[in-house]
Amino acid sequence: MTDFAAIDFETANWYPSSVCSVGVVIVRDGQIAEKIYRLIRPEPEWYSRFNTQIHGLTLADTANEKVFPFVWEEIAPKIGGLPLVAHNSPFDESCLRSVYRVYRMDYPDYEFHCTCRASRKTFGKTLPNHKLHTVAKHCGFDLKNHHHALWDAVACAWIAVAIL
Repeated sequence: MTDFAAIDFETANWYPSSVCSVGVVIVRDGQIAEKIYRLIRPEPEWYSRFNTQIHGLTLADTANEKVFPFVWEEIAPKIGGLPLVAHNSPFDESCLRSVYRVYRMDYPDYEFHCTCRASRKTFGKTLPNHKLHTVAKHCGFDLKNHHHALWDAVACAWIAVAIL
């Protein structure tokens, strides 16, 4: 796959609609063409301690940010027509579908591909696990800022170029 958009969401709490940040990496001809990172005011607007421990974001970080429809209004035209790639795509796809539903937006039925599933097929038991940082490192990318949506999307793009 040479043209796609790698995407990663972080959530504020256990509701998949509570996206609080998004990272998007647009790949054209197998090369990173654009990186986008946005903070988002989540819905519902509260943070679980567990999620904050994972990604470090708090209510103070997103209280003055735009809600999803306004953030997505900027991103959607840039990824239009491209397949979306995520590591553990069922999570990111459920976030996207859920936040579309919360804001009563018409979901355009994005095409998703999963680098985690592809890693299992490609590398099988040769890796100790198929976590994002493990697979990224195996594909030559050292993910130093794991659970930051942009850097997770960069790692996913790196993996996708290597194995999809």
